[in-house]
Amino acid sequence: MKVRADIAALIREGHTNASIARRLHCGTTTVATARAVLRYPDADKLSRLYAEATPTRPTPATPWGWTQQQQDAHWQALCATVGTPDAQRPSHGQNARQNTA
Repeated sequence: MKVRADIAALIREGHTNASIARRLHCGTTTVATARAVLRYPDADKLSRLYAEATPTRPTPATPWGWTQQQQDAHWQALCATVGTPDAQRPSHGQNARQNTA
């Protein structure tokens, strides 16, 4: 039996038969047959509900990874652009206090 690609994708994502049928405007028996052909077990409704309702945080940003020379060059270019070429670069402690305010 040929299985629709959109149905197969939602089955693999863990959606229930009823959810897939509602989204794709097809019958639940169509989805159940596709699930049987793909040999996927019925979706666990409770864990799917928890997965949708549980808020997730985005992955933390990776550090810039700039070397000290790159940071210094960037700061000098920034100061030259703003018109304060001799400005002192703030320390990490100063930035932390500013960001928490």
